[in-house]
Amino acid sequence: MDSRRALLVDAFTTESLTGNAAGVVPDADGLDEAQMRAVAAELGASETAFVCSSPSADLRIRYFTPTQEIDLCGHATIAAFAHRYAEGALTAGDYSLETNVGTLDIAVEPSGRVWMTQDAPTVTELDIEYDRVADALGIDPAALRDVGADLPIACASTGLPFVVVPVNFLEHLSGASPDQQALAALADEFDAAGVYAFTFDAIDAESTLHARCFCPGIGIPEDPATGTASGACGAYLRHVGAFDELPDELRFEQGHFIDRPSAVSVRVAERVRVGGTAVQSLDGQISIPEYGDDDIIEA
Repeated sequence: MDSRRALLVDAFTTESLTGNAAGVVPDADGLDEAQMRAVAAELGASETAFVCSSPSADLRIRYFTPTQEIDLCGHATIAAFAHRYAEGALTAGDYSLETNVGTLDIAVEPSGRVWMTQDAPTVTELDIEYDRVADALGIDPAALRDVGADLPIACASTGLPFVVVPVNFLEHLSGASPDQQALAALADEFDAAGVYAFTFDAIDAESTLHARCFCPGIGIPEDPATGTASGACGAYLRHVGAFDELPDELRFEQGHFIDRPSAVSVRVAERVRVGGTAVQSLDGQISIPEYGDDDIIEA
């Protein structure tokens, strides 16, 4: 039976067992979709990056949650490139990455911090009732209305869409009691991967905002750190004019209320870039199943 190296790498953190754990299969050439899906389910991380060779870019990555393939994942990208840099498989510099949403630019700093240039941003303000969104999040609707005049609910994307929901204070966001079924339905209505709720009332004085991200529709009840959603939120902040002058670098904290604190760096210019460091926490071998046509049951 074939076996491949498989790792768990904690992204958007400098300490193991914090941040967002991503599965990484550094040599996934020759694996088919069913095998990738099985490996991702076995590793159990919110997303696993399968690193492949590419005819048009330096690397190709396919991303799988435990239940399905998704087009893009920020923290798994950071994890995969940070691992390759730590192993000496690449040096600091600029790289191209083939993904399902197109070819993206990746930069690796000598410090090991990885920057991912995301897809062209889009932001669409949503005409939706505050009561409905608040009920889905398990938050007092007043916490959304209080900031809604200046910070509307919107669907934002830099490669993967998210419903972006501003909340007035951390006490309301921290006390959220999410209705996972309602959140999945809300995201699905706008073809979004999940719901990203944030407040400028952050825990760390150095942070721009605190966020919680719920993606039950793709098998992630709450994500500890979400690079694609952070990029989308950066685009959203520029769209709504949240700052008189947008800072050169934003810091989005996330994951504290599920005991996986993380920090995502975001730079917003013509394109949005998301950056962070990562730490390897597990390294091993995984056996790859061999499927015949009769072994795969279509849902």
